[in-house]
Amino acid sequence: MLDKKFIIANADLVQQNCEHRGVKSDVGRYVSLETESRQIQQEIEELSRQANAVSKSIGKAKDDAEREQRKEEGRQLREQKDARQTEFDRLAAEAGAIYRSMPNMTHPEAPIGEEAHSRELRRGEHEVRPLGFPVLDHVELAAQHDLIDFEAGARIAGAGFYFLKNEAVLLELALQQYAIQLLVGEGFVPTITPDLARTEILHGVGFIPRGPETQIYSIENFDLNLVATAEITLGGMYADQVLDAEQLPLKMCGISHCFRTEAGAAGRASRGLYRVHQFTKVEMFAFTAPEQSEDMHNYFCDLECQIFDGLGIPYRVIDTATGDLGGPAYRKFDLEAWMPGRGESGEFGEVTSASNCTDYQARRLNIRYKNKGEKGTHFAHTLNGTAVAISRAIIAILENCQQPDGTILVPEVLQQWVGKDRIGATE
Repeated sequence: MLDKKFIIANADLVQQNCEHRGVKSDVGRYVSLETESRQIQQEIEELSRQANAVSKSIGKAKDDAEREQRKEEGRQLREQKDARQTEFDRLAAEAGAIYRSMPNMTHPEAPIGEEAHSRELRRGEHEVRPLGFPVLDHVELAAQHDLIDFEAGARIAGAGFYFLKNEAVLLELALQQYAIQLLVGEGFVPTITPDLARTEILHGVGFIPRGPETQIYSIENFDLNLVATAEITLGGMYADQVLDAEQLPLKMCGISHCFRTEAGAAGRASRGLYRVHQFTKVEMFAFTAPEQSEDMHNYFCDLECQIFDGLGIPYRVIDTATGDLGGPAYRKFDLEAWMPGRGESGEFGEVTSASNCTDYQARRLNIRYKNKGEKGTHFAHTLNGTAVAISRAIIAILENCQQPDGTILVPEVLQQWVGKDRIGATE
């Protein structure tokens, strides 16, 4: 959430930001409500003071008539106070709903507009090249090599679930090892996070766990939800905590299962593993001081590029347009891998993203830091980035590494864990 003082002092700027991001939020109404609420709060405090003074004076009354008069005066003051409190609560609820709807401010270099206005920043070190033979998509390749069983997954849990089998399992575990070892070498603290989180943590990170537009699976009769990403659990790890400035930047990486309803997802572009209800992901997360967060954001993006350059996958990096940013993100970079089996002649598909959320999540989660020798605390900045979303990385590997003879080359960086250099080769 934004600083309330900032909103009131910069109402026009905040309203413009909401419009650029496609969010319907009446900032002017919020400012009016806040101003009126403050006035009513002062009235409530004054009425309370008067009622207390009258209450104390009852014992000093000269006679029963004066005593009853003062009791009646106190009763009327309390009724007035209660009426103003009811009005205050109504205004506060309306103001709170508007406040929570406001997205983070936006980096001045982020392109303004919808998805089509997102800007390509750079490409990876491996160029997109025609394969020179009839290309299969990952679903066809998986069927040919017995790697994924979508039908069994659907029988067990419904469409969008699947079984990984044989070398696909080895690829998943290899990708986890590859990403984690790289990140540990960069000073990240490795974690395996819970797959469940309380509703207040999801709200704090910026997810809507319940309601018609949610992408979250909630547990009936419990204040728990299946996490859509380890961003939720890593972000909530230090909720209501005060960090020492010397600890910052604090870099974490987490392995978790991710569960998403993927409501409304359909079409060939979502075929197979691209949009599924459960997958494994290695997530990067950082807590920083404000002056550190932009460099950390670029660093996260560089690490994602390093991972996919190492896999030999062509990709491009996108500066996400304002209309396609999630509420907490100040700026977001998407890495889109080339998927030759997608569309008529191949397309780029998102495989990772990296977001700088500045202090938006930290305000909701009350995550602060303290400078040594200074009074008071400051809100930390939070950042998240996908090191590797396993299911989408497997798509890119299968489709880019397929060979004319039908085999699939295993990226060299993964071979030590997969135990072979080629899938489908006859012994």
